[in-house]
Amino acid sequence: MQVRTRHTPAFGVARLQLAPGETVHADYAALLATSYGILVEPKIRGGSRHRSRPTTLTAPAEGGWVDLAPSVPGDLYVLELDGMSGWCVSRNSGLAAAVTVRVEPQWPGFRALFGTEVGFLEHVSGAGPLVLASCGAVDLVTLEAGELITVEPGYLLAYSDFMQARLRAVSQSMHQSVRTGEGLMLDFAGPGQLLTQTRNPRALAEWLTSTSNGR
Repeated sequence: MQVRTRHTPAFGVARLQLAPGETVHADYAALLATSYGILVEPKIRGGSRHRSRPTTLTAPAEGGWVDLAPSVPGDLYVLELDGMSGWCVSRNSGLAAAVTVRVEPQWPGFRALFGTEVGFLEHVSGAGPLVLASCGAVDLVTLEAGELITVEPGYLLAYSDFMQARLRAVSQSMHQSVRTGEGLMLDFAGPGQLLTQTRNPRALAEWLTSTSNGR
């Protein structure tokens, strides 16, 4: 799978160029268009295309392409996994991935952060490209050894899995949720890299809901 992007950073669209017979996983809700002959096998839940994740797309004998457009305006970032190190990514930020990429919502390394609960992160590993959709633009932050940074979970897109990470409450008086990151902060210690997004998708969803209810 080769990935080309356009309309970034505001309204990114990812084009996946597929070899003959190649299969990829993608988000059906983001499916914009395909070349003729692409086999689309969505996993629909409850009859809603917005709940299908992931969907399998397979190219015909002559190959083909798939265009994906995320539901929120923003940039796209392609992580090229090398088969050795993995990344921790914000849940539901994955737009498409090669079938050689593994996604683990309950990765053992998350136990120190979330205990036995499923948190707001997923672990990805394996080899091949993973396309991430951000809310807003993407910033790449590189931390040197011993360098520290604190990030609000809603603005986190991904971080390299060998970084030291600590989850803590903003205040004991605030509601906290490891599933959404609400009321929490993440402290990171380098060395390593992390990706942040310049808009908070949780806050955007709340604003859209309040706007809709106010009509």
